[in-house]
Amino acid sequence: MEATRLCPYCLQPLPDGAQSCPHCGKSFAGRNPGGTLPVGTVLAGRYTVGEMRSLDGEGVLYSGVENLGAFRVTIKEYLPITLTAERTVGSVLRPKTGSEVLFKTTRMDFADLYRAVQRITPASGLEAVLDVVEANNTVYAVMENLGGTPLDQWLENHPGSIRPDDACAMLQPVFEGVAAMHKIGLVHRGICPENIRVLENGRARLTGYATVGLRTAGSGLHEQLYEGYSAPEQYSTAEFEGRYTDEYSLAAVVYRMVCGQSPVPAAQRLVSDSNPRARTVNPAVPEYFSDVLWMGLKLKPVERIQTVPQLFKALTSQEYTAELTRNLPRPESRSLTLPEGDSKQHLLGLRNLLAAILILLAVLILLIVWGLVNQGPHTSEAPSSSVPEPESVELDEPVTLTPDFVGMDYDTQVRNNHKYVGDYLFYVTLEYSDTVEKGKIIRQEPAAGDVVEKGGTISLVVSKGPQMVEMPDVIGFTQEGAVSELEARGLMPSCFMVVNDGSYAAGCVVSCSVEAGAAVEVGSVITVYIAADPSVEITTEPPAASDSGSGESASSSEETAPDDTVHDTN
Repeated sequence: MEATRLCPYCLQPLPDGAQSCPHCGKSFAGRNPGGTLPVGTVLAGRYTVGEMRSLDGEGVLYSGVENLGAFRVTIKEYLPITLTAERTVGSVLRPKTGSEVLFKTTRMDFADLYRAVQRITPASGLEAVLDVVEANNTVYAVMENLGGTPLDQWLENHPGSIRPDDACAMLQPVFEGVAAMHKIGLVHRGICPENIRVLENGRARLTGYATVGLRTAGSGLHEQLYEGYSAPEQYSTAEFEGRYTDEYSLAAVVYRMVCGQSPVPAAQRLVSDSNPRARTVNPAVPEYFSDVLWMGLKLKPVERIQTVPQLFKALTSQEYTAELTRNLPRPESRSLTLPEGDSKQHLLGLRNLLAAILILLAVLILLIVWGLVNQGPHTSEAPSSSVPEPESVELDEPVTLTPDFVGMDYDTQVRNNHKYVGDYLFYVTLEYSDTVEKGKIIRQEPAAGDVVEKGGTISLVVSKGPQMVEMPDVIGFTQEGAVSELEARGLMPSCFMVVNDGSYAAGCVVSCSVEAGAAVEVGSVITVYIAADPSVEITTEPPAASDSGSGESASSSEETAPDDTVHDTN
């Protein structure tokens, strides 16, 4: 059912066809640039488009209103400027000649991205996707209106550097949200202060979703890269992008917060890497914290901290950092004066020479040991300790046993329980249930008692309660038409004939056991009373659900209401 259109400025109801608001006086004409949706446009009968907020190579961002709930939303329209030719009078987008295939594939990528994010929000530190609408030969993503302040603006209002502990506390929801994206195979690729909003409670949320094409140079779209925050691999379509891409960007954001300045852009670092260590910029940054950022901002993905949970754990635990550094390349010299020119080449040559000598010595020692072993009495058996097991490069994540969430109320017992929210990420889906109360958890994966990583994802299926439908108005329908209409809504019609004195059309519905417009549970039995032919004598008793229990004959029922005497037609 289409909701009443609301003014995108004051949220008051608008008359049909109104081009200005009678309440606030705002006119809608000419508010948005040509080629974009006019202010006041209604999408899916539910959302009213407001003013354009921004434009990027992938689409247009509008303010908007959810008409049914009367709350503000953000709407992003897929509108790639490099692939779109025009918008018709009916607001339909037409791709450029020769770009039809790329337009269609990137449009599908756009829809898939936002539908995937919709499945994991709002149970994370991400801007929630509320709906995905396909119309006008394009796709619209409807998102919550977060409010708050963009992090870049917030940092301008708080000049200087932020304490490392405070930076981590503020960004913790963002880390969790990005980890949730990675769990389902999504990479954000646009993490930067511009796309992070600081809410009134001091916690941050991540926005700015986009397809891979927008955030990769040379993709065919007008790319959107953020200097200082986009990873090196995003500057070429030949480079593979992965979880470590977002890890680089998050490390860059933390670097900006604790140092008071952005890292050197990756494109510049690829030519000459001159990005200073965090501790060099701000001596108040702990040494281990500086080392973590150094490892998180490595240009080569293989040398970089690989996952977002690893990065956050290392930033908040000096002990974990020590473990992590044993499996990653050691940081460069901590000297504030960096070697340059010939001295740098000399140090590199000396290091190579020492490495060669050590390798040669190791080979000689192994040969001597091998000779001694072969001289022993049991030459056919090598000692079990002669070949040490290589150390694993995998970092064991803390594990716990999955709690039993089945039967719990998701909102009151899980979602708002800091004990669970701090330990796990939740992937929630909703499902109708005739047996489980609305809001309670039906099942979970992993099952209760299974081993799960600390910070791992637990999938929960939450009951929506019984599926309800609106009772249609079938009065006057033929029996066949009424049955078809009710069955189409998942209801079970049970038809009975009633005495007809000629006041009703024979074979048509006189009344039902449920009034039109009432909410009815799917699968419910609906008693339908059908007017009999006036010439037909009906003597059968009414169904048990009927208020009348008389078994009067047709001859004595003329003074009784037509639905008092009935005949089962089933």
